[in-house]
Amino acid sequence: MFGFAATAGVAEAPKSSLRPKLRPISVKIQGDVPIPAAIEQAKLGGKTGVAVVDLASGKLLESHGGKEKLPPASVAKSITALYALDTLGADFRFQTRVVANGSIENGTLDGDLILVGGGDPTLDTDDLNALAKATAARGIKKVTGRLLVYGGALPSVESIDGGQPVHVGYSPAISGICLNFNRVFFEWRNGSEGLSVTLDARSERVRPPVKSVKVVLDPRAAPIYEYRKRGGIEEWSVSRPALGGNGGRWLPVRQPEVYAGEVFRWLAAQHGLYLPTAKKTSSRPKGTVLAQHQSAPLSVMLQRMLKFSTNLTAETIGLTATSKRGVFAANLRASGREMEKWARKSLGIKSSKFVDHSGLGDASRMLAGETALGLARAASSDRLRPLLKEIILKDAKGKPDKAHPIKVHAKTGTLNFVSGLAGYMQASDGRVMAFAVFSANEGVRRKLSRAQRERPEGARGWNRRARQLQQVMIERWGRIYSG
Repeated sequence: MFGFAATAGVAEAPKSSLRPKLRPISVKIQGDVPIPAAIEQAKLGGKTGVAVVDLASGKLLESHGGKEKLPPASVAKSITALYALDTLGADFRFQTRVVANGSIENGTLDGDLILVGGGDPTLDTDDLNALAKATAARGIKKVTGRLLVYGGALPSVESIDGGQPVHVGYSPAISGICLNFNRVFFEWRNGSEGLSVTLDARSERVRPPVKSVKVVLDPRAAPIYEYRKRGGIEEWSVSRPALGGNGGRWLPVRQPEVYAGEVFRWLAAQHGLYLPTAKKTSSRPKGTVLAQHQSAPLSVMLQRMLKFSTNLTAETIGLTATSKRGVFAANLRASGREMEKWARKSLGIKSSKFVDHSGLGDASRMLAGETALGLARAASSDRLRPLLKEIILKDAKGKPDKAHPIKVHAKTGTLNFVSGLAGYMQASDGRVMAFAVFSANEGVRRKLSRAQRERPEGARGWNRRARQLQQVMIERWGRIYSG
């Protein structure tokens, strides 16, 4: 446990529907206008909670909306990072193994070959290729038994948040085996013979074709994507008119074991090891380890997660931490409850609700005051702040101002009509404060259909104003509470 002081997804859309580039925003400094007035000027509607805490004393300096429990969005990942560091340790590494259940003689494995996932969310095709190569290097040319894939190290979850549009790459399935963030690359090309489509598990070095996922083009205009499983195959029906010219995007995978097994089989064949069609197994594997891959240390993975806000990384790390604590969590909500208990005891965050570890589910709740106080308490170990991304504040013309006297390291959080920012700020005189700003217009959000959630009208402008308000609060605190 931390020695805390006692003081208080690249998942691009088809080219015909790409977002336009952001224009520079104009940040208008509000002076020392009262917080309620600054919130009103932002025209966000809904509710906003803000708080700032002095790190040296642990004293709550200022707060507003203290009773507003709001969705933290990806700010929740900062709590997940602390939870994982405390439970697993900064040097923890995930392991993916290839196990032989049988004897090997004269190049033949008389038994099963098993790809065993350890929950590594960063495993990619190049890593899997190295495993296949190392396995073949053991002299195996043939397997008399089966090729099995075990993902039982983590619970099976079909989608991180079932309320998201079905095709978004940032809400894939979860399993103990995760390949390419459980996404497959869908590419379309217009040539002399018309439009061609392919699916692959590409990496920087190889592009294994994927047949366990299928794309069918449809002449309809909308919806652009529809999904179903049929005969063990994941099938996407895609609007042909929406594809336009050439393009591609990552689509989520719902059968991680089937996907990883197919890719591993193809890679093994490139190294002279020919395997049967892969099958999922729910039995914990036993046998001799032939090859294994280790992830980067947890601290490195968390830094990347906090920078790029990768949902699958947050979920697998959170689930792994819960398992390490001796708790079986059948789903994300159950694991979130365990993180709630930890946050209450270790950070003094008593009112939080976590339905997952990434913040993608909008039913999670946090209080700004408790969040800021919890981050201040966590600062005694100084484990989180070095991992947080530096947030460059903007000048009056909306351009990044690297010379800005206030330095911020924090975690952002964004959903449609939900925006959060929490972390640490250092004023011009060196004073360090922990802060949190949460805004949400849940009334507008609730009216969105599932199909509208990818690009709802008005969301971009709303989120821009929410980010402006966050900077206004930070600059207010930098002026009022610096020397």
